[in-house]
Amino acid sequence: MGWRRVAGQIGRSVTVWAVSTLTMLLLAGLLPDFRLQSPDGDSATRIAVTAACGAGAFGLLSALVWPVLVRMLLLVPALFLGLLVFFLNGSLLLLALRLNPSGRGEVAPETAVIVAAVMSAVASATGGALAVRDDDAYRRRLLRLADRRRRATLPCASTPGLVCVQLDGVGHDVLTAAVRDGLMPTVARWLATDGVIPPTHRITAWRTDWSSQTGASQLGILHGSTYDVPAFRWYEKDRGEVMVCNRPTSAAELQRRATARTQEAGLLAVDGASRGNLFSGGAGEQALVLSIATRRRGRENRSRAGYFAYFSDPANAVRTALSFFAEIGREIGQSTRARFAGAHPRVGRGGLYPFVRAFATVVERDVVVAAVMGDLLAGRTAVYADLVAYDEVAHHSGPDSRDARQVLKRLDRSLALIEKAAEHAPRPYRLVVLSDHGQSPGETFRSRYGLTLTDLVRAGSGLPVPRGAGRTPSGAEARAAVRAALGRDDSESGPALRSEPVVLASGNLGLVSFPDVPHRMTKEEIDARHPALLPTLANHPGIGFLLVRSGEHDGVVLGPCGTEIPLAELDERPGPLARFGPGAIDAVRRTHAFPHTADIMVNSWHDPATGQIHAFEEQIGSHGGLGGAQSRPFLLSPLTLSVPEEHGEALTGAERVHGVLRRWLGELSGPEVPLDAGPERRAA
Repeated sequence: MGWRRVAGQIGRSVTVWAVSTLTMLLLAGLLPDFRLQSPDGDSATRIAVTAACGAGAFGLLSALVWPVLVRMLLLVPALFLGLLVFFLNGSLLLLALRLNPSGRGEVAPETAVIVAAVMSAVASATGGALAVRDDDAYRRRLLRLADRRRRATLPCASTPGLVCVQLDGVGHDVLTAAVRDGLMPTVARWLATDGVIPPTHRITAWRTDWSSQTGASQLGILHGSTYDVPAFRWYEKDRGEVMVCNRPTSAAELQRRATARTQEAGLLAVDGASRGNLFSGGAGEQALVLSIATRRRGRENRSRAGYFAYFSDPANAVRTALSFFAEIGREIGQSTRARFAGAHPRVGRGGLYPFVRAFATVVERDVVVAAVMGDLLAGRTAVYADLVAYDEVAHHSGPDSRDARQVLKRLDRSLALIEKAAEHAPRPYRLVVLSDHGQSPGETFRSRYGLTLTDLVRAGSGLPVPRGAGRTPSGAEARAAVRAALGRDDSESGPALRSEPVVLASGNLGLVSFPDVPHRMTKEEIDARHPALLPTLANHPGIGFLLVRSGEHDGVVLGPCGTEIPLAELDERPGPLARFGPGAIDAVRRTHAFPHTADIMVNSWHDPATGQIHAFEEQIGSHGGLGGAQSRPFLLSPLTLSVPEEHGEALTGAERVHGVLRRWLGELSGPEVPLDAGPERRAA
């Protein structure tokens, strides 16, 4: 059997070399700056030998030198992917022709880039087509893509494993509409929407906490705690620091707090893999995980290793680079069309955004999907991966836009690839697809009213307001993936002690803190200091309600026209919370009990009829607070697993989702490991 495998590998290599030789000959005939013969001419045999030697040398250099170059420049592909890939690939071809013993090869540098790209793509397609016909070869190829060769010889459990794919920002209603409209045929087949075949999966809606964003939801799903995560960004008075969920140091601190609170290592602690996430989930294998992105490189930090594993194959690099540039062009075309069509609402989509979008929809997707496929082929017990493509596009184009719906089609193809890889895995798998939150549409607060939340707070505090409304930085999750790729931490020290308020935005949730007061201020203290501030905010038409601490009632919800309702009385008279739907009261009460809840919590206006909100960030599709589809994500699970909702209760909060996934791991005979378990037990 071993000799047959070696013979098969040799046969495939020879075939790829022959196809590469023919490709080189064809390109030499088509491109004027690429010659395989001397100026005086050569025989056909000599030209063929030159092409064969050149193709062989290029193949060897691609196999031996390319991985070294990628490892040396591991951080660069994330930001300058296209230029690096084409430059290096063309340089390898120039070197291969220099090493050609015939001495006949010659190509212009700019033409070398084209020739190398075409040859890499053809070689990859040929090798892939041959490998797919051989299950063992196909499995080894995918293992190499995800750098899991060391796992190939390890014993694998026969019990089913669990793989969870998070479609970031895809709400329950968005998914069901995409399935109904034929945009996601893979998901439609699982749900058997055509009624021809029986379904394999069920779809369940669940409800987020007040903080409807990836930081809180993913921390709860992977580590079982959303405690004291009041928003995407908030100011902590005791530390004098702004916490931002997609900042590496903040993510590491949040993971530490959650682990200490639950006394558990995380959902993925036993033979697990975390891919493209903010948090590790306790996994031993991690790629593009933000919470470890700032650690020193070593065995304990392999966050960016996923890039090397994927880009070590030059064909992958070329294919992803071409798609990267195509996505940039697509975004420029779509934004230009929206601007000339007078689309409304609309936000700016210039600057670096086309590159960030291309990274999220192409690079991050390709690397994460390849890593997950490798994990399946390696037989890992639990895998959790986040695909941020839809969320990034929906922030700037709108959750129901044509741009965002096209992304859903490509995500469905990614799910099909993962499903295909599971068919070749050494153990059965249960594939779960879920989201961390949805998105709610609406014109931005700044666009609608001509001022930002910071301007409104300053006006109510009697402070000078700038003439022109400034822009609020976006908290889109794709930027976390870029930071993880670059190993950067844009940490910033907290504001110096001053009387001016710190105003932060998390979607349509605003947080106002007074840094010179060490405790959470009460309504009475705020009124004494700035008598007009709370009435100014509560009566503004773009604001739905406020939450403040009260010396008399512990906590109160404020609304327009002097509405003031103690938290204890919200069940009898919900006041402004009534329009925010079921669960809003419990969510507000829970957040009020957090140690780092802001002095003033501000939730924007919400129209229950249309689901629209006003984001305090520059996003026309946003999430982070209460109101609309942002609080209604989905959980798509196999029918072979137990029903997510126990006793018919609604699934509320990411902590409950964590409990469901742990229950399913138990049903699949997945062990749970306490925090103090040693590495020997975790690897068992």
